[in-house]
Amino acid sequence: MMGQGRLAAWAVGLAALVALPFLYRDPYHLHILVLILIWSFAYTSWSMMGRFGLVSLGHGGFMGIGAYVTALLWNHLGWSPWIGIPISMVAAGALALIVGYPCFRFRITGHYFVLVTLALSGIVLQVITATRDYTGGSLGYTPNRATGNKLLALQFDDKTTWYLIALGVWLFGIVVWHWVDRSMARYALEAISEDEDAAAAAGVDVTAEKLKITLLSAVMTALAGAIYCQYQMFITPDTVSGIAVSLQMVFAAIVGGLFVSLGPTFGAVITILLAETLRIGFGTKAVGWDNLVYGVLLVLFIIFLPKGILGSLLDRLKPQRKVPRAHEQEAVQIARPGT
Repeated sequence: MMGQGRLAAWAVGLAALVALPFLYRDPYHLHILVLILIWSFAYTSWSMMGRFGLVSLGHGGFMGIGAYVTALLWNHLGWSPWIGIPISMVAAGALALIVGYPCFRFRITGHYFVLVTLALSGIVLQVITATRDYTGGSLGYTPNRATGNKLLALQFDDKTTWYLIALGVWLFGIVVWHWVDRSMARYALEAISEDEDAAAAAGVDVTAEKLKITLLSAVMTALAGAIYCQYQMFITPDTVSGIAVSLQMVFAAIVGGLFVSLGPTFGAVITILLAETLRIGFGTKAVGWDNLVYGVLLVLFIIFLPKGILGSLLDRLKPQRKVPRAHEQEAVQIARPGT
């Protein structure tokens, strides 16, 4: 019964989200919603690994690959984003395997794994910046405007169209999250996060399981970067790659709720609204302030609210099972025949 109620709630919520751009057409607010949905998908992609103790600071690199590879193939080779996006996802996946396999094979875990992924994110950022003749470097990069078929170029001027695309991508991320949550891989990864030796002794292929979830997370993050590039039509190394983007993903997922499917979405609402508030309120004077706020809040949430806002709220709303008192347990035992 509860499952049917939850399904009905999801159906009603999705129907409302689909109808929203047709009932409310304010361009600015639709723009904010599109950004929230795209970044929600990116944060959900990161949480695929993060919820199992695989803390990666390299996802800014995967997002940068998704954005820049798609744009470069379009500008220099004329390849449609419908071709460029899958190629960028394959490139991100290949990089994830190249970095992940030796880490998992030689059991580089914990702080050392974080440092390896941190270096990966920094390397991707430096490569994009250094190859400025092709990528525009720190000045940014703009995909060429389509002169013909906009669908082929995946370029649309209408906010409603982009909202529906972003909504579909976001929903895809939620579906994948639930698929992982209900799969046998979840139990294997939870066992690995608790004790790798015990999991291996029980027959779990530790390296393979870690590689699979890393590959899935990296490929999805690259997709988020490509969609962001196609929507904004302008990217810079700092906005789609690098350590700052990786830290933003960590912050949003933890603050929203790492172990709840909608937790990263809740985190995206906070990050996007915070960034917009600082931009509107302080302008160029507030450049970088959002990262400062992210860092302070991340420390506070890890200490005082480790399950995040949504995760903690759902815990409070769950009905608490009444534990019988000692004298009640004794009365039950006396009432039972043969005891």
